[in-house]
Amino acid sequence: MKPHLIIFAILIAGFIIYNFFFRIADDKTNTVINIAYASILFGYISFMAFSLLKKMKK
Repeated sequence: MKPHLIIFAILIAGFIIYNFFFRIADDKTNTVINIAYASILFGYISFMAFSLLKKMKK
């Protein structure tokens, strides 16, 4: 489970760094990128939960 948390921390750090330093000037495009990145983050959270439930079932 520890590698999953490290990858998740890297993804969150990338999200924060993007929003602070690499923000696109166009608001609509920036919103689309933020929504896509947040969807990836939530998808990874669900993957971590699914893998944890599989480990608990064994």
